Amino acid sequence: MKIPVGILGATGMVGQNYIGLLNEHPWFEVRFVAASPRSAGKKYKEAVAGRWQLAESCADAVSGLTVHDANDVSAALAAHDRGQCAFVFSALETGKDQIRALEESYAKAGVPVVSNASAHRSTPDVPMLIAEVNPHHADVIPFQQRNHGFKKGFIAVKPNCSIQSYMTPFYALINTGFEIRRAIVSTMQAASGAGYPGVASLDLIDNIVPFINGEEEKSELEPLKILGTVENGVIKPADAPIIAAHCNRVSVSDGHTACVSIEFGAKKPSIAEIKHIWTNFTALPQELNLPFAPMHPIIIQEEDDRPQPRKDRDADKAMAVTVGRIRPCPVFDVRFVGLSHNTVRGAAGGGILNAELLKAKGFLD
Repeated sequence: MKIPVGILGATGMVGQNYIGLLNEHPWFEVRFVAASPRSAGKKYKEAVAGRWQLAESCADAVSGLTVHDANDVSAALAAHDRGQCAFVFSALETGKDQIRALEESYAKAGVPVVSNASAHRSTPDVPMLIAEVNPHHADVIPFQQRNHGFKKGFIAVKPNCSIQSYMTPFYALINTGFEIRRAIVSTMQAASGAGYPGVASLDLIDNIVPFINGEEEKSELEPLKILGTVENGVIKPADAPIIAAHCNRVSVSDGHTACVSIEFGAKKPSIAEIKHIWTNFTALPQELNLPFAPMHPIIIQEEDDRPQPRKDRDADKAMAVTVGRIRPCPVFDVRFVGLSHNTVRGAAGGGILNAELLKAKGFLD
């Protein structure tokens, strides 16, 4: 039997991606959907009529579900007690304070929350997981439960979509013994990262918007928490690498690209060593053969003009990071281009992989 799951914010772009990606998932089955009060009481197919964004149609099993008000935690708890909602994926899109309080309410009611939202990313006892990088951060969950009086519920989050295209390559090098001291990252982020309806077409067509609210701060701070250590029941952020980020919105449908320059410590790898490390990198999700884990977390493209969003974003179930243009940097040591699919690896797919990891570690039994 599959584990029944719920989706909060089910009618939004990330919520729709959860619906699409979970169709025929071997472990999980969508049995509960919730969204804003204006969608509550409608059948799901009615709530998304005229704004369904995926190429494939919504699965019949989900189309007929009644949408609940995401603010009504009792509805999810009742579904939980009926065996129809073991945990929820949070794709909420309201204000940060409201999301923070609401996710805590679900966890306090005994419903675990696997979140895409940013509200709890800086909370010291909430793990912010990239499954290949810091699966051990899930060990903070029992401390979180004790700190907040959660019995069976908890909150785990995934990081900002824009850092996915370089964090796993960073970690693969750090894990092999190479210190990364500083990095300059310039991202070119797809239109879908702004949700729906997102950026107005007249602002984005034939244009680049060199500002995404809060994105640079997230890009500079979140990697430090991901690379941090669990100490005394909280996650202590790492001191390095120091990252300077430039985040731009570009007229690409899907796929976030990052141009990255990195400075190493005293021990500096050669280009050949870097390619060997990235080509052969695997981690716990691959060892556990988790359904959404890419077989090759990092894929190298040797062509001079790759990676490109249209050609490379769907690599390995759209869950891999594709890197290319690996070459010396005249200012730092090495530079490269990284690409990841922002609505799959960077959003719903990453959340699903985190849930698979949490299940494998016994937190969703």
